[in-house]
Amino acid sequence: MVNDWVNYVFEAVQLSIRLITLLQVSKASTRLWKTVSRQVIEKLPNQVPAIYNIPIAEGESRFRRFIALQKDSLLILGPRRHPPVPARAANSNNSIAIQTALGFSTLESDGYVQAIQKLGPDIILGLADYEYLKTPGVKRLERMGDRTLAWMQAITADLESHTDRSPHTALFAPVLPIDAGQQSYYLDTLESELALHVSGWTVYDAASIDAIPASMRHLPRLALTDMQGPHDILDQILLGIDVFVPSFVGDATDSGVALTYTFPSSQYPQTSKRLELGVNLWSTDYVSDLSPIIEECPCYTCKNHHRAYVRHLLDAKEMLAWVLLQIHNYRVMDAFFTGVRQSIANGTLEDDCNLFERNYCRKLPSSAGQGPR
Repeated sequence: MVNDWVNYVFEAVQLSIRLITLLQVSKASTRLWKTVSRQVIEKLPNQVPAIYNIPIAEGESRFRRFIALQKDSLLILGPRRHPPVPARAANSNNSIAIQTALGFSTLESDGYVQAIQKLGPDIILGLADYEYLKTPGVKRLERMGDRTLAWMQAITADLESHTDRSPHTALFAPVLPIDAGQQSYYLDTLESELALHVSGWTVYDAASIDAIPASMRHLPRLALTDMQGPHDILDQILLGIDVFVPSFVGDATDSGVALTYTFPSSQYPQTSKRLELGVNLWSTDYVSDLSPIIEECPCYTCKNHHRAYVRHLLDAKEMLAWVLLQIHNYRVMDAFFTGVRQSIANGTLEDDCNLFERNYCRKLPSSAGQGPR
């Protein structure tokens, strides 16, 4: 099933706070924002994180007050950044291995529940027992569902018992990136015992959404999957994913690539050569190019600057170069998802996806330039 409210979240700010992924979703527009506070509450040993001691009024979110976030935005709390960094240690029955600002560490399930209690997010992403870029063995597969279920039960028990947090906290349950049969007990128990507590799904492999119980397939699905470009997003929309975290946009910006694709792409004639998804502004072709990145693009960058200026800033290693690129690239993503939603409403999504596939290269342009960090 394809929903007509598909959208995306993106990294806007990285804060040095440990174990939290914050997704900031604007209710006043169709754009969804993602602010990553890399890991929840970085603290010295035996010290209580300062954020836990911030005084709040009844029903107020401590974390929202800590970052002075407006009330018309949603806070989504998750255990890992996206994409995650492969950890050296393995998960245990009581913790998952993560990367923090101080290096690799573990996140105890009790500590995650405590963060939920203290911080008051609007949406929680449940802990999932999987290890990024690692293939689980047979014995490991048997434990993944059991551990994830135990952690989900602990979180739901907290949601029922804790009274200091907003009563509107929603829980997104993980769908493990393994075969349906290997997580059937976990999902069956979730459906029979915890369904009333689950408001959505966190998906780590789009192919695994078939494992979602039939009675719970109407719930929204947030993808924390590997996406290398807009083609991957379209493929996953057709599979039934609703919300995305397209980390490739930040990668393109870091590489000095300005995105230029549009969806639907019917305005372009079919040619034997596919169009590039963007332009590499490190290229000397743009040293004296006084045209905007995209003609008629309404973003701040295109309305006020030209390709040669951004190329100059990149060459001078001015941080403003990547700021201007990021502004433009996310405007392209806004227009892309607007086009996708319109295509769904028109009933032409599949045909438009096929045309996009024929018109555009699947890979982003390569770049030899250096990023800002």
